Amino acid sequence: MLIDPFKRKISYVRVSVTDRCDFRCTYCMSEDMEFLPKKDVLSLEELDRLCNTFVDLGVKKLRITGGEPLVRKNIMQLFNSLGSKLGKGLDELTLTTNGSQLDRYAADLFKSGVRRINISLDSLNENKFKKITRIGNLNKVIKGIFAAKKAGLKIKINTVALKGINDDEILSLVKWCGENKFSLTFIEVMPMGEIGEKRVNQYMPLTEVKSLIQTKYSITKDSLRTAGPATYVHCHETDQKIGFITPNTHNFCELCNRVRVTCTGEMYMCLGQQDKADLKKPLRKNENNQALKDVIYEAIARKPKGHDFIIDGKKEEKFVPRHMNVTGG
Repeated sequence: MLIDPFKRKISYVRVSVTDRCDFRCTYCMSEDMEFLPKKDVLSLEELDRLCNTFVDLGVKKLRITGGEPLVRKNIMQLFNSLGSKLGKGLDELTLTTNGSQLDRYAADLFKSGVRRINISLDSLNENKFKKITRIGNLNKVIKGIFAAKKAGLKIKINTVALKGINDDEILSLVKWCGENKFSLTFIEVMPMGEIGEKRVNQYMPLTEVKSLIQTKYSITKDSLRTAGPATYVHCHETDQKIGFITPNTHNFCELCNRVRVTCTGEMYMCLGQQDKADLKKPLRKNENNQALKDVIYEAIARKPKGHDFIIDGKKEEKFVPRHMNVTGG
């Protein structure tokens, strides 16, 4: 097992397969985002070997992320290979996606062994969706979501709460997800990368989201705990679970069981810190995985207790210099 200095077992790895995305969400990246050259990005074979090494070290859950993971060429090659490890050390293989490519890939993902997915969806209004994503097509995403449902995938919708942008859709998102039997998780905007404006202008604490929900629905605390940072409530009228990820209003780091690996092979032990380990070098230099394992062990031994995200209009804005699409969502 991988155990950090605070006795937390690291059983969950989020692996980015690309920094590229077919959206340009306003809270995630700048409009004129520059992406990495292909030579800097790990090959699918290298990503497969890396993931298998983590499974050898006791990791039970792998989440494939990006950017948008499904824009990576031949991505099903990786899913099919990793899916063969399910029940053989790996308990779950999943992904986070913006839904734009799901109409094409949903059935193949289920066939590979994926059983549930997270889909980022910040608005059900076509014009507002376009404004948030800059270039996204809501109808294409909705079509993909229902293709995933038809394929048998369990769906969780992730919504970033954005002040003055989608705060008037909180109740409609609860209703829509309830009607379609989708789980729903709200997320506070995170200070990751330069986006051209201050995030305090976007930031909506989830205490306000919860208060809005309670104007129409009865919710009670739910005991569900997953491998992620969300806390949950049960919405009685819709019989659904609603999650809240609160990096700013309530730090969730005490239960952190994960690390993130970028598409260039850099492992970040904490989303909100800059310390990283270079896994590409031992991955490309040595066919023997022991050198790679040694680097991973050494890095886990310095995993910090937590992040120090702060979004406060009264203070100078402090943000992590890398964008979320680089780290992996």
